[in-house]
Amino acid sequence: MNRRNFLKNSVASTLASLIPFNLALSNNDKANISDKILVVLELSGGNDGLNTIVPYGDDLYYKHRPNLGIKKEDLLIIDDHFGFNPGIVGLERLYKDGQMAIFHGCGYENPSFSHFTSMNYMHTAAPNSGEEYGWLGRLADNMAPNTYKNLLINVDKSQSLAVRSENHVPIVFDDPNRFQRQGFDTQKQLLSNIGVSEGQKAVNKTHDFLLQLSAGANDSSSLISTAWNDYKRQVDYGIAPTDLDKIAALIEHDMPSRLYYTSFRDNAFDTHVHQANLHRRLLSYASDAIRGFMEDIDRIGKAEEVILLVMTEFGRRVPENTSLGTDHGAAGPMFIIGHNVKGGHYGTIPDLKNGLDDGDNLKFTTDFRNVYATAIEGWLDINSKNILKKQFDTFDIFGGTV
Repeated sequence: MNRRNFLKNSVASTLASLIPFNLALSNNDKANISDKILVVLELSGGNDGLNTIVPYGDDLYYKHRPNLGIKKEDLLIIDDHFGFNPGIVGLERLYKDGQMAIFHGCGYENPSFSHFTSMNYMHTAAPNSGEEYGWLGRLADNMAPNTYKNLLINVDKSQSLAVRSENHVPIVFDDPNRFQRQGFDTQKQLLSNIGVSEGQKAVNKTHDFLLQLSAGANDSSSLISTAWNDYKRQVDYGIAPTDLDKIAALIEHDMPSRLYYTSFRDNAFDTHVHQANLHRRLLSYASDAIRGFMEDIDRIGKAEEVILLVMTEFGRRVPENTSLGTDHGAAGPMFIIGHNVKGGHYGTIPDLKNGLDDGDNLKFTTDFRNVYATAIEGWLDINSKNILKKQFDTFDIFGGTV
């Protein structure tokens, strides 16, 4: 088994999920890596964009949602057409400070309404293609093609496809104080014995690679635990930090990783039934965590180096359903938040009269890869064409306040 095939194996991905932070990059790799950091937060389950950024100025919104439509007097008004869901006070503050870009109508051609399939498309940035690697994984390969050392950290219960890479193995962890090697029962003996004996000699190249991964796992688990134990939370993240505090701890500890991925757990935003109160509560948790994270990043002096991209796998259908919820839809908003972001509205606002398909879903007006390309090119200053498989237009969102 060669090294590339081994990396595709789930055992290797788990075993290698904690490889060393000392990047030891080649000169060619160093040229593509700056101090800038991209953090991605996934609102898993399909966030309802229409009840997040509410078009109260359009009467059709209330016609489609006679029960779920949020009244103007209850909204956090941001202009003469839109208001924020009353649960997202934290995001309202960031928006009014000019640090939040809203991208309207994000989606893709021939949308899937399956959680698994649509998230696969969002993770790979390659709808209907069968792409093997994630967009952040391909980005890491582009940033550092000549090394197996890692640029990626994925904070979650399991590895996301978004960080799957041909050459890099992401660091994946949930609880920074409880690292363990996981695998199928038939693999556990192998996992428990690799690299245990001090001075163990490699018998071939694959075994040597395994030994290096094992040593790296031990080293990295210690580094992450140290960073977390040294971190003293001084900012209010609200009830559910959504793992953003763990990312802040690593950034404060000056880890050299540049790409971070985490998600709101367990498809929480899949609001088919009695959505109103649940959705407001979920948005409140996410909004407070995002505001806390951005304040924390500012506190540790990294505000000029970090942006946060917020996405979901799809929006919701425009009409409410008979269970006072919303069903799987298509287009919805995405956000990029940061000190250097020119806040405001970007992209074409979907038309609730003429912009619906036969299933009452919003037709996309912005390809979601335009947003990815904006982060890759506008923020990281890397050509996105090879990463996203074609050239996508970018938005001019960096460099101050609109």
